[in-house]
Amino acid sequence: MSSIPSPGHLPRGAVRHLRAWGTTVTLAVDRREALAAAETILRRDLDAIDGACSRFRPDAEIWNLHRSDGRYVRVSSLLFEAITVACEVAEHTAGAVDPTVGDAVSALGYDRDFATVPALGPSLQHRPRPARGWWCVELDERTRSVCLPPGVILDLGASAKAWAADRIANRISSITDSGTLVSLGGDVSVAGPPPPGGWPIGIALDASRAFGPGPVVSVSEGGLASSSTAVRTWARGGRRLHHIVDPATGDCASRHWRLISVAAASCVDANASSTAGIVWGESAPERLEAMGVHARLVRHDGVIVVVGAWPPDNPGGRAPRPKPKPEPLAS
Repeated sequence: MSSIPSPGHLPRGAVRHLRAWGTTVTLAVDRREALAAAETILRRDLDAIDGACSRFRPDAEIWNLHRSDGRYVRVSSLLFEAITVACEVAEHTAGAVDPTVGDAVSALGYDRDFATVPALGPSLQHRPRPARGWWCVELDERTRSVCLPPGVILDLGASAKAWAADRIANRISSITDSGTLVSLGGDVSVAGPPPPGGWPIGIALDASRAFGPGPVVSVSEGGLASSSTAVRTWARGGRRLHHIVDPATGDCASRHWRLISVAAASCVDANASSTAGIVWGESAPERLEAMGVHARLVRHDGVIVVVGAWPPDNPGGRAPRPKPKPEPLAS
């Protein structure tokens, strides 16, 4: 979403930028000689995960589930793990981030790769309906099979990108013996020994655009992710919509927060928390603090709230929730 490696501080000659999954992908390693092998791993894994999990590809493996009419379907280890992670995220966030929102997201107009979603359109024809809930997804680990009730469409977008970033960063670091950063559209995961001072990550509204101004934090382990109600937007019947859906209503989450950035023990945890924070609205700071993550929340009126050890944007100034100035962030 909105967390981007700060280009001036990445290892020179050991960085690649490419486009995949409709967004910007950044790969950085701390050993130049590891870059070619790292890029090969990255591209192969992205292709494999997209072929398993994409709801925008009718040939993706996940559509075998969507067409299964309530029967158990044996799936690949990649898809089984992705769905398992999505259900664990749903449970961890008390249903605020739920993979069964696929129908709801499509009904709001996000039914294809975002680059091809019409920016304007007529009013929605149907009232939003709550998601069925992750508990309706049956997982059989012994046979690596999944059963969905008829009509349930999974949208793994809220967790699969972060899971992929964690998975790929750890694989690259393990195989190449190099400190590694992987950013998939701003879902950032780091693995292995970090560069001196940690990996610098800039916080910007839209990670799919060129690098821009914004606060920079240092991450030495784990992951960092941002969620925004102001980037992936479109309009239907004059109503502005965005891609983060509240499973309890099937409608877009409230626009209380413009941007939430979270650092946590993994990119999956960071993304789950930032997305859930958008859905939780006004109560997000207290809930995120209880989860033990570090976060920066930007309200639509520009007020900034920090949680945990997240450094204030202006350490010498007055913040809505003052915190002692921390050491460089290591989550």
